Amino acid sequence: MLWTDVRPPAGPPMVGRVAEREAIGRLLEAVRDGFSGVLVLNGDAGVGKSRLLEYAAESAQDLSVVRLVGVEAETRLGYAALHRLLRPHLARVPDLPQRQRDALNAVFGLDDAPPSDRHLVALATLTLLSDAATATPMLFLVDDVQWLDRESAETLAFVGRRLYADCLGLLFAGREGTDGLEVFGDLPAMRIEGLADVEAGALLACAVSGHLDQAVAERLVAGTGGNALALRELAENLSPEQLAGVTPLPEPLPVNRELEAHFQRTAALLPAGTRTLLLLMAMTPTDDQAALWRAAGALGLSVRSAAPAVTAGILSRGTTAAFRHPLIRSAVHSAASAEERRGVQAALAATSAPERRAWHLAEATEAPDDEVAAELEAASALAQARGGYSEQALVLTRAAEMTAHPGRRAERYLAAATAHLASGNLPAVQPLLELATPLLTGPVARVRATRLRASVEMFCSRPGEVPAMLLDAVARLGPTDPAASWDLLREAVQAAVIGGRMITGTTPREVARAAAEAWQDSASPAWSPDPLMAAMARSMAYGYAAGAPALAAALARLRDADELHGQDSFSVMISIAGDELWDVEAKREILEKLVRSDRDRGALYGLSLALLALAKVEIWNGRFAAAESFYTESHDYMAATGHFLSGDFHRVLLYAWTGREKELRAAVAEMRALAESQRTGVMDRWAAQALGIFEIGRGRYREALDAQLAMFDGHPVILGDTNLAGMVEAGLRAGDRGAAALAMDRLEERAPLAGTPWALGLLARCRALMADGEEAEPLYQESIAQLEKVPVAVELAWSQLLFGEWLRRRKRRADARVQLRVAYESFASWGAAPFAERARAELLATGETARRRTADTLSDLTPQERHVAALAASGLTNAEIAGQLFVTTSTVEFHLSRVFRKLGITSRKHIASRLDQAGSDD
Repeated sequence: MLWTDVRPPAGPPMVGRVAEREAIGRLLEAVRDGFSGVLVLNGDAGVGKSRLLEYAAESAQDLSVVRLVGVEAETRLGYAALHRLLRPHLARVPDLPQRQRDALNAVFGLDDAPPSDRHLVALATLTLLSDAATATPMLFLVDDVQWLDRESAETLAFVGRRLYADCLGLLFAGREGTDGLEVFGDLPAMRIEGLADVEAGALLACAVSGHLDQAVAERLVAGTGGNALALRELAENLSPEQLAGVTPLPEPLPVNRELEAHFQRTAALLPAGTRTLLLLMAMTPTDDQAALWRAAGALGLSVRSAAPAVTAGILSRGTTAAFRHPLIRSAVHSAASAEERRGVQAALAATSAPERRAWHLAEATEAPDDEVAAELEAASALAQARGGYSEQALVLTRAAEMTAHPGRRAERYLAAATAHLASGNLPAVQPLLELATPLLTGPVARVRATRLRASVEMFCSRPGEVPAMLLDAVARLGPTDPAASWDLLREAVQAAVIGGRMITGTTPREVARAAAEAWQDSASPAWSPDPLMAAMARSMAYGYAAGAPALAAALARLRDADELHGQDSFSVMISIAGDELWDVEAKREILEKLVRSDRDRGALYGLSLALLALAKVEIWNGRFAAAESFYTESHDYMAATGHFLSGDFHRVLLYAWTGREKELRAAVAEMRALAESQRTGVMDRWAAQALGIFEIGRGRYREALDAQLAMFDGHPVILGDTNLAGMVEAGLRAGDRGAAALAMDRLEERAPLAGTPWALGLLARCRALMADGEEAEPLYQESIAQLEKVPVAVELAWSQLLFGEWLRRRKRRADARVQLRVAYESFASWGAAPFAERARAELLATGETARRRTADTLSDLTPQERHVAALAASGLTNAEIAGQLFVTTSTVEFHLSRVFRKLGITSRKHIASRLDQAGSDD
């Protein structure tokens, strides 16, 4: 077996815990069968979590077992626990794909590479562990996860979410009610309760060598709540007379906090040198014996100092000093006085590497000390260079606490809050802002605080107050720093677009005017988002005629850029700008660049948003299966990064086109609730668009028009263009020609300015709808000709459907059948049920019976399998697919094996032809 930490002594025979043992057994069987398993055990201290981990190790003799124990003193050291876990496997790092290799080398300080996205570090860890398990299946036992540093905990949680067919098992144990356990909150979990009365009695009887009075046993079981460790400690420490019922039992019984106090009392009776050694052990990683004995030497202690603790049952017997139970470590640490801790920290500072010396020195210093604070600040820069943003934040917070000057202290609190934001630990940002804000001096520092507060609001998708907040910051900054002012205004415009008319304290147009007036077209790089955001501001402030050329130029600039470095939400702005110009080709090309960039960087949150935007592009082109794959992949990444939102409202447009009314209305309701609670007006517009399409497909034109009118502004800011053609049709068919004319007027103004085939095709279609007599026919033909030029297949089929309906009403049945048949076949092949049924009914009215399409075998593929199959068909290797999807090659191989079976093929070279034969649109 392979151990990364000291192996604990064997525990007593396992009593009870049938459900827990069965769950562990299922996990082990999954690993033995070539799959993976993850389980989090949580419960009170001493309840038996560590014993269950030991049971798992005893049951996994045929597996490679790896142990890791969280150490409270390491919680601030970014990636410290991960380094201990991976240390036996670091020889495999050179075999990793380059970006993954660079990511691990950077966080472990093995080279000078810049820090990578933390999810790329997690993917590297996943690949490394999966590769290590190829020879022998592995079981990882991680105890006291509440004491893991945040970066390591997030990495291991990510690995747990991405395992599938990797011969790896992860079994975590943590103390319930601790902050560190929240990182694992969405993984499969079991709460470990105290033993049942019968089982607790059996454990107690096994542990007592002499006579045990039945009434005493019942009192002990009831008093401890079945806490296994408390029962064993009582059995060992109560006198024979107490166990026999001759003398009274102690009050209170040692359980939970009392149990910790029991260990503290036991340790307090030991010699002073032994107590100091125990405290040093509690503050040093278990597997870093060299650091332990270096510091012990500085304190004048030797290995002989451990003997009394072994005799007292505090330390286990063996060649390596180790606490008998993790709770004893915590008890020793919490019982020490501040003076005692400072003494140990001073010894650690004197014997530690430079990057750890600063923290130990600060902990050893009682009063504020600017020199120590400066050392901490320098150490925080080292943490940042490795991508340890949580460590950076904690070190900067400690530096602030050690700083005497109020203004400098506030700046360090502010820097710590910024680091917490970079790490994704949003709850930690606000308390630091509250500490910093009253002490900030000068407008620049206050503006930084405001911008940070706004970033938190946007990160949580709450844009309502952000534009006014940032405009106020710009006013306070004044003309002193135009570049900083523009950054604030750019973010304000983005928040105004997302919030729309639901923002408070200002209006989208006021925000846009401020940004448009401040914009100076400097020589920004081609990938910069600035020109696009300035163009959006111009359009919002001065109207479409003024903004459309700038939008077109900005999109063209991004299309020409060799690479993109946009922020996480830049894809949302790209999608909106593309819709404003009906420029699907620019939108697709730029989004695909963003997807590639985010994949390379491991920026999974940005990647998930870009995939959502790209899914809509695929929907407009009739590639519903591809869109479904993108949605699935996006939601997978959201879950992996902890950003997962409940429900499936992102699929609302797909639900509309496919006629899934129940899911559509649930998604619309969720979007409207979110729009109201988070002040995100953009969601209302997306919901209205989906409802309008669905109702038009079903022929419920009044309902469609009502949905569109609710979002139709007399002076629209943005996000109105893609709804215009549907509003024209719904208004005419509902008998509200005035509403149709409103939409038509705006389309007549905007489509020629956009000048794209999509825009001109919709304009021609709506002119045909509005036309009287035979002049409609060439307009329908023009619409079809324009829409054939660009990848908007659903719009093309929609124009063919309307043209066919017009021809049928003119009694030109043969001509109508041509258009209706093409429209029906297209809609039916994509699964656009409402429009397919509408086209089929029209075909029936011409005298032709339309064959209902049946599902092909490709529909048996899950979205993940379909996506993997498409990537394999494109020529990517399994390793390349794994890197692109942030999974392991074993998982890719598993999915491909299912694809082969379902498609009836035996080689990947047949995938592409089989997908085509099955009618795939991928």
